Amino acid sequence: MSIFKMFFAGSGGQGVLLMGQMVTYAAMLEDKSSTFFPSYGPEMRGGTANCTVVVSDKTVSCPVIYESDCVVAMNLPSMVKFEPTLKPGGILLLNKSIIHQEPKRSDITIFNVPVNEMAHELGNPRVANMIMLGAFVRTTGIVSEDTVETVIKETFSGAKAKLADINLKAFNYWKEGITNEL
Repeated sequence: MSIFKMFFAGSGGQGVLLMGQMVTYAAMLEDKSSTFFPSYGPEMRGGTANCTVVVSDKTVSCPVIYESDCVVAMNLPSMVKFEPTLKPGGILLLNKSIIHQEPKRSDITIFNVPVNEMAHELGNPRVANMIMLGAFVRTTGIVSEDTVETVIKETFSGAKAKLADINLKAFNYWKEGITNEL
């Protein structure tokens, strides 16, 4: 692996920062070096939100990145802003439920994931980020599914324990047939 750089981006309230935190924490549990660097607008819910996550088997010297291996875009402004940062051969995961514009790049692998529709199928629109997290983990393999499940259980414990089952179900909802033809 050596080093893997990624952006998670969307609107405030879509859970993009939580996705980044969970990947960072999972990497730490797997004894990898990782950094999490959040950025969000002052209005929070509804405003822009993104984070950079860097995972490496060596010490990460800086959390700031200008070129990425993977971008998770939960809305169109995020795709437009972060698609150019992808290295040739990089991975772009799109929330196809609300991004109807095609990416401009032809030298990257694109996964269209209809997370909003899938979350509605599960009966809870707030778990779209966990569905995307599952798609991210399965397409990149940067951290293991088992470790992320552990992180989900720890994150949704105590007062939030009643949310653990639906978040685990959402994370595991899209296991079969991951292709860039979705």
